[in-house]
Amino acid sequence: MFGMGFSEILLVAVIAVLFLGPDKLPEAMVQIAKFFKSFKSSINEAKSSIEQEVKIQELKEDALEYKKQITSVANSAKKQLSLDELEEIKSSTKDISKSIQELKENALSAKKSIQDPMGTNRVIKNDEAGI
Repeated sequence: MFGMGFSEILLVAVIAVLFLGPDKLPEAMVQIAKFFKSFKSSINEAKSSIEQEVKIQELKEDALEYKKQITSVANSAKKQLSLDELEEIKSSTKDISKSIQELKENALSAKKSIQDPMGTNRVIKNDEAGI
């Protein structure tokens, strides 16, 4: 105990008997035992408190890690939704472009069908057509 051998402990016991006397020695030994017991319990409480703080810190770090993962998943989902919306807009604009192209083709065919009898490419004006 405390790096002391048997002979050193025996020497301390003899000095304690001489200094305290046989009447007060048992009471002193009980007081010393109580002191060491309370000291040991204080050390254990401090140790458990430090371990709890370390666990709390680890839980905080884990929570931050999960928060980062959730944020990245949410951002990627937003990006995916944005891409899906863009694809939808792109397809609808393609449909509109097709409709406009069909209208142009119809206008060209109508223009060709309204040519004068001589075969020239003169377009009949609205007042000439009676409209």
